[in-house]
Amino acid sequence: MHDFTVNINEYLPLRDVVFQTLRRAILMGELEPGERLMELALTEKLGVSRTPVREAIRMLEKEGLVEMIPRKGAAVSRITEKDLQDVLEVRCALEELAVGLACERMTEDDIEKLEECTEGFSKKMSKTDVTELAEADVKFHDIIFLSTGNGRLIQMLNNLREQMYRYRVEYLKDGSSHEQLLREHNEIIACLKEKNADAAKAAIREHIYGQVLAVSKMVRNEDSK
Repeated sequence: MHDFTVNINEYLPLRDVVFQTLRRAILMGELEPGERLMELALTEKLGVSRTPVREAIRMLEKEGLVEMIPRKGAAVSRITEKDLQDVLEVRCALEELAVGLACERMTEDDIEKLEECTEGFSKKMSKTDVTELAEADVKFHDIIFLSTGNGRLIQMLNNLREQMYRYRVEYLKDGSSHEQLLREHNEIIACLKEKNADAAKAAIREHIYGQVLAVSKMVRNEDSK
């Protein structure tokens, strides 16, 4: 069993604590694609009952991080190029809509938040914990989404967020991607400042499909081993 531990948080239900623990282990590669999640082994490892483990596995399945295999049970799902393409095609369409609306509705305060977020991302680039960088990237995009003031759009993007998170982490595992992502964030900010919707949509499209190409290459390399 891998060396990961559950950090009990008195403010969270136990299932959420177990979920976050297993989620992090999957995203960081401590639990590998195809690896079975044995409820009994996990309860012993994490020091909890089977109920929160079962509930956490169900939550991970909804995110696409775990799949249920007939007669075998739960296993860490494999990243496929098809899944990647499907998720990021939807993300691209929604984010193009979001930046278009943000060009019309974003305030100076929102722009300042984006710049602060980008500065925070830059400071985290030297750290080895890519989940911190992924969270900073999520925050950047969330500021844009919220600035649209469109509750339905924000809800749809929030529903997609967790499915995108795994691909973000995979992309950021390659340290050479960090400078590129920072440049793209700054380009998006420049377009938003100018309220140039066409340029902003082009910038977000390039930003997203750069990740598609990079993660697709990683998946192909893994499949060829």
